[in-house]
Amino acid sequence: MVEARKKKIRKAPEERKAEIEQAALKLISERGYNGISLKDIADEVGISQPGLLHYIGNKEGLLSLLITDVYDTSGTPDEFLKSGLPGSDPEAPHFPAYLRYLVRHNAARRTMVQLFMVLGSEALNEQHPLHDYYMNHESNVWEIYSAYPWKLPPDVGGWKNMRQTVRMVLEAMDGVQLRWLREPPIDYYDEWLAFERILFPSPVWDAYR
Repeated sequence: MVEARKKKIRKAPEERKAEIEQAALKLISERGYNGISLKDIADEVGISQPGLLHYIGNKEGLLSLLITDVYDTSGTPDEFLKSGLPGSDPEAPHFPAYLRYLVRHNAARRTMVQLFMVLGSEALNEQHPLHDYYMNHESNVWEIYSAYPWKLPPDVGGWKNMRQTVRMVLEAMDGVQLRWLREPPIDYYDEWLAFERILFPSPVWDAYR
């Protein structure tokens, strides 16, 4: 008796792409970008390597998909302005309130945050495909944030004077995320609130949080 061949399950492109993203997130966060191959990802998803390349082009395309097309496109100021949360008035949003929103958002995507931190370390190597992305990350974030009409205390003197604060915010957030990813775990949000009190001190920021 001839054993019936198993039929290949055809999935919609977006469904398959999502599977690839999740498999890559899992493997890269565990082993780092340099510690995995496309074959590892293809095997995790259950497709051939040529089938994987059809969706991502190459290994560098996979990084672009995960960081610029996935990580960077959620938890944005635009999403915050549509949230209806306190401080999210589109005409005068509160910057500290947005950062609390971002922290909550990142706390719900631990694997993605771990991937971002792992790749950031690996990208210190000038040959890494995301080297320029991470080198320019602070400037790019500043440019993005500068497009919004943040409601700031008069003592600040306008958004142009917030450049150093934004840099410190990014540095503090990276540090909190690393501590959060380690054992024993900490409460990411509570830890951020402690930094918020330092970065946006009372009484200057009391009405602008």
